[in-house]
Amino acid sequence: MRSIGTDDAIQAEMVQTIPALRNFATRFVRDRSEVDDLVQETLTRGLANIDKFQPGTRLRSWMFTIMRNTFCTGYHRGRREVAGLDDCVSLQASVPPAQEWGVRMQEFSEAVARLSPEHRKAFNMVLMDGLSYETAASCCGCPVGTIKSRVSRIRLALAQQTGGVW
Repeated sequence: MRSIGTDDAIQAEMVQTIPALRNFATRFVRDRSEVDDLVQETLTRGLANIDKFQPGTRLRSWMFTIMRNTFCTGYHRGRREVAGLDDCVSLQASVPPAQEWGVRMQEFSEAVARLSPEHRKAFNMVLMDGLSYETAASCCGCPVGTIKSRVSRIRLALAQQTGGVW
């Protein structure tokens, strides 16, 4: 247990570190008021934990560590919390009903099934499997231009049949 005089000396030394703490705080935040807030929070935590400081070690380094940890804790907390969204219902994201997607997928599947076998093969190779036009053309045994025109016609037909853009 330390004496009261030792804690008073540590507190006096803390006051002397304030300019260095302000300078160090500018590495974390730029706004002057945020710098003041960070220094104040650091001093508050330092005073609250003064019994954990080990005399003979560098108080300045101890305070810098408290500041860094305070900033990191606040930063991570700020990323998890979004102010104001819970208060305003109009800002909450709406999600379309899942049934609509099911119906759209059914329409799309039926439109693909109505494609001719050559067009369905080009559709699967280029649009679903992600093959290049050249690779699809060599697999189908036709010119690249034929595959390109088939894919173009497929997109147009699917867009017309489903009301979408493909």
